[in-house]
Amino acid sequence: MKKTKFLFILTLLITGIFSFTTNAKAADLNKPVMTLGTSLTQSQKQGTIDVLSSQIKNQDYSQLTVDGSTLVQYLNPSGSNFTNNSGVWSSALIVPSNRNSGINVQILDYNGNKNITTITADQYKNAALTAGISDANIYVTSAVPIDGSGALAGVYAAYAQNGNSLNQEQVSAAQDEMSTLSQINQENKNKDNYSDQQLNNAIAGTKSDMAKKGPNITVNEITNIVNTQISNNGLENSITDTQRQQIVKTMVTIRDSGALNNNNFKNQADKLSNNIKKSASNIFDKLNTKENRNFLQKLWDNIVSFFKGLF
Repeated sequence: MKKTKFLFILTLLITGIFSFTTNAKAADLNKPVMTLGTSLTQSQKQGTIDVLSSQIKNQDYSQLTVDGSTLVQYLNPSGSNFTNNSGVWSSALIVPSNRNSGINVQILDYNGNKNITTITADQYKNAALTAGISDANIYVTSAVPIDGSGALAGVYAAYAQNGNSLNQEQVSAAQDEMSTLSQINQENKNKDNYSDQQLNNAIAGTKSDMAKKGPNITVNEITNIVNTQISNNGLENSITDTQRQQIVKTMVTIRDSGALNNNNFKNQADKLSNNIKKSASNIFDKLNTKENRNFLQKLWDNIVSFFKGLF
């Protein structure tokens, strides 16, 4: 009996130690990592280092070179067509932040030029969230005009290099999401009552609501959430039916990637939504939606509707 009891206690101890080791390995980055595109000239490389390191006042950081093989590894599984010889110029600095601070992204000018031409800061944020990244400040720049894919692949690689490899299915889902949002953003460019911030906030809100339902959420439930978030963000007259279907398909891919199994996913999605609203308060303060109307406003609307019905 004593021997059995001893083995039971020993098993618990070993299990506890193993769990502790696993969790420790899965922790966030313990220091900043700078990813540099392999196609940069020596002058461009130094200029990129100067731009990025200025954000952390030149404190200690590690470097990682991103080349075509990095793009192939992280971006091609989602449908991209990079090769090992593809050039990489866009670069990033990933700085671990305080727990529960959320994901923040800032695209930095290079010599006064905005050289990230396609991917927006909010798209980077949503992609990072889907990929499984949390609580990080990410800075992106490029010495030449480029879409910005290299910087994102570098972010994924930085976590892998530091013993925190991201789930490839989530990374692929993140890339699918970014492709979809970029396409919708281009299709709605210059439309009234539309902005990239509104779209990305709708996506962040959708992820949060999906997380509340859990990994077994149905396609019908996802569709209802997407429609609600589109309405809440004032996009009902901008987003087409085809685009709605594309968003729903992307959200189903995120569900199937296992992202919703992460207990921290909802918390990070909520913080991302608050982050987007804060950075674009001039847009969201003007939205007269169900989400931001208070109880008295709703009550007054109901009173007005009642008397309109009478007269």
